[in-house]
Amino acid sequence: MAVQISGRMPTGISSLDPVLDGGIPPGSVVLLEGEIGAGSQEFVYTSLIYLSMLKQRQDAGPGARIPDNISYITFTRIKEDILSEIGLSFAPNLTQHLNGSLNFSDLSTHYFDSSVVPSDWYCLDGSEECEKKRNAGPEKVLAELSTHMSHGRKNTLLQLLYVTLSLANPKKGKKGEGTSLVILDSLTDLATQYSEPERWKELTAFLRGLQRVTKTWNSTIYLLLTKGVLEPSREKEIADCVDAVVLFGWEETVAQRRQRTMFFQKFRGVMPHLEERDLVKFAVRISPGSGFEVSNIRVVV
Repeated sequence: MAVQISGRMPTGISSLDPVLDGGIPPGSVVLLEGEIGAGSQEFVYTSLIYLSMLKQRQDAGPGARIPDNISYITFTRIKEDILSEIGLSFAPNLTQHLNGSLNFSDLSTHYFDSSVVPSDWYCLDGSEECEKKRNAGPEKVLAELSTHMSHGRKNTLLQLLYVTLSLANPKKGKKGEGTSLVILDSLTDLATQYSEPERWKELTAFLRGLQRVTKTWNSTIYLLLTKGVLEPSREKEIADCVDAVVLFGWEETVAQRRQRTMFFQKFRGVMPHLEERDLVKFAVRISPGSGFEVSNIRVVV
């Protein structure tokens, strides 16, 4: 008996979705691993922009599954900074409706709590907790740092992330059609905090659990990872914990010009279709008027 797969979630990138037979299979954790400036961040921003447009217009086409909820989780950046970067990068007609379409979760307080960064650099919301941090002397800061780094508190950030992800993925409706898109910006920040061997095991177990539960949530999760920060063996271990790995890099062309490229290393439910047509590597361009685009399709050689 053939297995019936429900509609895919489009990336919103019109030059790419047809190649992916409509988009990403539901319940996918997608690792977007890129060299600095190669386009992984622009891929996310462009996807957010066009999915927000499709959601407002409700004209994604038959079978397409537009996310009911789009969430952006950050560890070190603030909402205003992210929206400002998008606004500076792309034309106003693309970004004018983006603000109201995204749900931001800023986990920077918990991220920086276990560091030597002064609280007034990251605790900006004026809450009672922030005021206590600002008024704490150096001895108090060092004592709290020691507490957070102790064995009993080592998974605080992962536990908070789990709660945030759960809230970003509400239970499906009666018809089972509910879906969401979650962007985790960035996995690099999280991975460097969990670099010690025992903590690394906790992180990889969390990622494997996330890959499993995402199928129940029927949602898509983008994980942004900067290439070259972690050891190659750890990059491979993370790649083994996800459903898809998309690599963004730079190549030198014949005219000695740098060209952005996008390469599908693996993709659950999509790779056989790409390999059948010898399509796994793409040349990429980024423009203010269109965002991230696949400018031409490269075949496997």
